[in-house]
Amino acid sequence: MAFSDASLTALRVFREVAERGTLTAAATALGYTQSAVSRQIASLERAAGTLLLERRHDGVRLTPAGQIVVRRAAGVLDQLDATARELAGLPGEAGTVRLGWFPTAGADLLPRALAALRRTHPAITVLSREGRTPALIRALRAGTVDLALLASAPPFRPPDTETPALTLHTLAERSLHVAVPANHPLARREYIDVADLRGQRWIADSGDDRAMGVWPGLDERPEIAHTARDWLAKLHLVAAGCGITTVPGALEPVVPPGVRVLAVRGGPGEQRRILLAHLPRPLPEPAARVAAALRTAALEPGTRP
Repeated sequence: MAFSDASLTALRVFREVAERGTLTAAATALGYTQSAVSRQIASLERAAGTLLLERRHDGVRLTPAGQIVVRRAAGVLDQLDATARELAGLPGEAGTVRLGWFPTAGADLLPRALAALRRTHPAITVLSREGRTPALIRALRAGTVDLALLASAPPFRPPDTETPALTLHTLAERSLHVAVPANHPLARREYIDVADLRGQRWIADSGDDRAMGVWPGLDERPEIAHTARDWLAKLHLVAAGCGITTVPGALEPVVPPGVRVLAVRGGPGEQRRILLAHLPRPLPEPAARVAAALRTAALEPGTRP
């Protein structure tokens, strides 16, 4: 069986597995059974004459051959999707950019950048999706997004160890702040001393990293009163007096009533970077325009700490 005989279904399934990181997650996203996904991958590996995925206890990883296949498959599938859009009278591939973004970017930075882009380049269509960093990195590698906004914390390591290394641009560096209820004793101050964070009740992330939402480096085991994945839910819990949480300082203009965002002094400074990532190759003109709009929005007053 020659690789040219590989089915489009198998290529779509393979791209989904590469992006999701596990067969189970890909099956759920596609509405398939896991055994059906496994059969499609097996057929593709037979056509390629080599293994495309390394099966591990925590999911799958692309082999060198798999990286080639997913890169080429993404191009083929995107061209077919672009053809379908043109036939349906929708925008063509040349003006379409696929963008991934970390959750809090959707509160301020992303909407302002897209609004500005619509004024300056209305022919460009941006299709965006929210995601956590690991998922966005897999999407970049799989070719299902063209650009990704990532949040990075010290020591600012590369987002993955795959080759070739992703191209990363630092759009902004922000201080980490703490959101407290407006009637909280700490809210009467101009800033919070790090020592005053001891003994507080925290609202943390409900995902894999429960430390998110808690001030880094506390010299005690934090009391986590509530967990939530959505940043707006965390802030409404803060407004209700249920606890405090960490936020990028740039969220201050969009926090709900009843919340005060304060800087923290004492101890090491906690900085966070906003990165724009893409595969290491020249960006097509539409993607370059989107990248420029994001850079401009990141430098505007609304996104400074």
